[in-house]
Amino acid sequence: MSFRTRRVLFITPFYMLFEFFLLKYIFLLLGGIDDAYILILTILIGLNHFVPMLFESRKSRWITRFLTTADGVWMWASVLFLIDILIIYLIGSFVNLSVEVNLILLAIVPILGIYNYWHAHKLVIHEKTLYLDNLERDITIAHLSDVHFGSVRHRQIIEQVAGKLRDLEGSCDLAIISGDLADGSSVVEEDDFMALSEVNLPIIFTPGNHDFYPGIENVIRACRKAGMIVLDNESFEFDCINIFGLTFSFGNRDVPTIDESIIVNDKVNILNYHVPYYWDRFSNLGFDVQLSGHTHGGQFYPAVWFADKMFEYNMGLFKDESGKYIHVTTGVGSMDTPMRWGTDSEIVVLRLKKS
Repeated sequence: MSFRTRRVLFITPFYMLFEFFLLKYIFLLLGGIDDAYILILTILIGLNHFVPMLFESRKSRWITRFLTTADGVWMWASVLFLIDILIIYLIGSFVNLSVEVNLILLAIVPILGIYNYWHAHKLVIHEKTLYLDNLERDITIAHLSDVHFGSVRHRQIIEQVAGKLRDLEGSCDLAIISGDLADGSSVVEEDDFMALSEVNLPIIFTPGNHDFYPGIENVIRACRKAGMIVLDNESFEFDCINIFGLTFSFGNRDVPTIDESIIVNDKVNILNYHVPYYWDRFSNLGFDVQLSGHTHGGQFYPAVWFADKMFEYNMGLFKDESGKYIHVTTGVGSMDTPMRWGTDSEIVVLRLKKS
């Protein structure tokens, strides 16, 4: 049983308890309903939270992917309904609200849901420029992360990424994926990433934490069959840049030794590392650029506000006093729930230029 499966099974009873009281208060605002019906709805929500996942871990099917997606949408809606209910009760402490007004206020959530779902599936291209003193010639990198291939976004997200990268073939030199190509909600088959084999660009990938959930060997096998370059704690030199892929240390994997021996003095040194941590340390070692993801930028409000507090480098491009950079992308896919609000599903074209 994977780490992700164990985690979902552990939180399901607490999730069901939360859902019971959430539904109870929603129905109270609309006139009330017998607790027995709420209990039945709660059990169905709980079963749909983990049963499809058990099937998806063995073989992915459209029906279990659909049920998993429905669960993800409802999880997002539950958070927004909770906020909505708190606002309604706050207003109701000063003004007497009718059932009709309560219904209108609750309808804000599904309206926002339509936008959130659409926005999460709209993959956009952003461009940023980095100026580096020791760069011999201009290099352009398509940077992406957190594709989260799985039950909620299956082969269609790989095809979407491949299509965007094909559009960038004439303007980019290579593509770098900073982890979480898979998310562990479904099994990864050997042919699942084959759409990326049609991209006429070198694609470099370094695993993140979620890539271990469906079996890191499965993810790496699918990557290599698609012709991708997997940097699992190793380096790759491309023209005037040296790229080191630092794999997220997970389970019984030891953190590799990172020292000056990795740095190539006559090249721009890029670190591909899933999480936006230890930038000061890596910069002092001699890395000029760190490419990361992981945060999703918070993915949607109100989580975006909390992510800004949790992560020193939550999303965007940052430059230190010595002229070195860290870029944190908000990612392509979405974690657990296919919703975005306040962040983009993005591929970022990084234009490396000589100062």
